Amino acid sequence: MPSNRFIKDTGLTVRMTTVMFLLGGLFVAVVVGLMYAFPSYAVIIALIGLGIAWYQWYNSDRLALRAMRAREVTAEQAPQLHGMIDRLCALADMPKPRVAVADMAMPNAFATGRSAEHAVVCVTTGILQRLDAEEMEAVLAHELSHVAHKDVLVMTVAASAGIIAGLSMRGAQFGAMFGGGGRGRGNNNNNGGGAYIFLLMLVVSLVVYAVSFLLTRMLSRYRELCADRSGAYLTMNPSALASALQKISGDIARRPTRDLREVQPMNAFFITPAVSGLTMSTITSTHPSLEKRLDQLARIAAELGRPMDGGPAESPGPGLPPAR
Repeated sequence: MPSNRFIKDTGLTVRMTTVMFLLGGLFVAVVVGLMYAFPSYAVIIALIGLGIAWYQWYNSDRLALRAMRAREVTAEQAPQLHGMIDRLCALADMPKPRVAVADMAMPNAFATGRSAEHAVVCVTTGILQRLDAEEMEAVLAHELSHVAHKDVLVMTVAASAGIIAGLSMRGAQFGAMFGGGGRGRGNNNNNGGGAYIFLLMLVVSLVVYAVSFLLTRMLSRYRELCADRSGAYLTMNPSALASALQKISGDIARRPTRDLREVQPMNAFFITPAVSGLTMSTITSTHPSLEKRLDQLARIAAELGRPMDGGPAESPGPGLPPAR
């Protein structure tokens, strides 16, 4: 992991490692189950699952931009946006990611990519119009933190677990149609054995999907708090991020449900999820509640001696806080 000036977060590292270890264990368990149930098809299904996971990892930036109908922009096309990212990358001592803009009225932003060298930061036209310069810089610092900490990579890989679970169930269905891979004698036995194996693999796949779902949600909520914290310390302006989060959340709450539904597959990567009418405090949420994020930013502002109203610092000091 290349060095950078974003504050280190041991909690994030532990959670990412745990999620990857547990999901890897689940994948091995599914493969072993497939080998037992369908010895003729297990290797093929496992290779297909790994192939899809690799494709998602390798093309995560392109797939995300395509889902948002976003386009990459040059420094000539978006000089102010590039200028902000240039300054933040220099301050953070990290490689500059590619920059993209999605022509969408809803204000939001996200970062994705398999590495810092292949990352992209994308913002919507709505957020460019809605936020002022300080708020926009705070949002970009948040997104660059995701890239620097590599949690976008872990989230991309973790999302593949659900796809692999779905493939396992389809493989079980396919195998059941042919008598459970040749086990048993006679048509009745074959049908009975196939139905039993299909039911077993259905349960296993649902468990894998449920566990991966909960693991990714827990990681997602923590990584958002980590990015808020890291971005606020980098810019030394937590009030700007707090203001940006309030503006984005308020705008999303007024959006038609149809508009929100179109971009909900990207919710785990957005700075603020495209949902309305929920408390976002349940175990299934991708983000911590707005209140929890604002409370954290208020504590950081107090630590830095900067009021949350955006006024001047009481005792400003150069540089970044020590690593945590």
